[in-house]
Amino acid sequence: MQDRLLASFVKRFDGAAVIEARGLELGAAPEVTVLFGPSGCGKTTVLRCLAGLQQPDSGTIRLGDELWFDSAGGYILPPRKRRVGFVPQDYALFPHLSVEENIGYGLHGLPAAESRARVAEAMRWLGLEGLARRWPAALSGGQQQRVALARALVTRPRLLLLDEPLSALDAPARVRVRNELRAMLRRMSIPTLLVTHDRADALTLGDTLWVMHRGKLLQRGPAPEVFSRPVDTDAAAIVGTETVQPGRLVRVTDGLATVAVGPATLTALAVDLEGAAEAVYVCIRAEEVILVKGPVVPTSARNCLAGSVRSLAAEGAMVRVHLDCGFPLAALMTRQACEEMSLGQGDAVSALIKAPHIHLVQR
Repeated sequence: MQDRLLASFVKRFDGAAVIEARGLELGAAPEVTVLFGPSGCGKTTVLRCLAGLQQPDSGTIRLGDELWFDSAGGYILPPRKRRVGFVPQDYALFPHLSVEENIGYGLHGLPAAESRARVAEAMRWLGLEGLARRWPAALSGGQQQRVALARALVTRPRLLLLDEPLSALDAPARVRVRNELRAMLRRMSIPTLLVTHDRADALTLGDTLWVMHRGKLLQRGPAPEVFSRPVDTDAAAIVGTETVQPGRLVRVTDGLATVAVGPATLTALAVDLEGAAEAVYVCIRAEEVILVKGPVVPTSARNCLAGSVRSLAAEGAMVRVHLDCGFPLAALMTRQACEEMSLGQGDAVSALIKAPHIHLVQR
């Protein structure tokens, strides 16, 4: 249980907004836990309650054997005693302090020599050598992020909280810094909770993912599994499952479910079905749909749906294709593949989907 965060609390706001972090748990380092959900769902409030910057109305928070908050016993551990490293969205660097002064800001009370040694160590660790005298305004977004991380780390925190750490970066810098941050988090080996609403950030940075919606935790699991197998339609919408259609369970045979969706029939794995309910939702991610122009010979390994192209929308190097296969279906393909197929509106296509890539949620 050492260094494992366990929290279950409720925070209420005027206007009836309620944040319920019930059963929140972080794995031991170096595992990174991601709190994923749309803006306004309460993610930052959860971080602030864990850091002690806001007080829940009820519940408990503990890290390892140390109690941080207990409403029943009226106990609150002050933020400074929690030894939490908190990095806000905008990094909150002091514009009038240099890089080294920003990093050492939280080391008041330490002997000057130890403070200088910790700052130098953090700068060396995070690749900030040569920037000690620079002002924050003279730094790139990635450099500002590393300074904010260094400031959080020099205090040697027991828990690291990152609030949308890449939101201030442009797209090219975001890709580069995302990979750097992943390597740093693994190397630091500190229990980390990272908040984001970006799917790529969540999949790249997170080991375990919590989905949050309207103030409540909906689902927890390995990040790729949560994105591919959402627990309900709310979770499916949050993780960006493009096709969610009502269907009717026809039969289950040898672990395979046959499902009617409009005039079409699909085969999916039956592992997510419980009981004998016939009404289901069919969830399909766009990247799991393979398009072939014209008809193809069906195989037992995959579903083959005849359809037509309703529209195409360019998304950078990718093209999102909206299909009519007896029900609306979205596919995602590269721009190059789309050009090689000479794919256009109204074209007849076959949509191929493997049974394991069709996720069923009971209605």
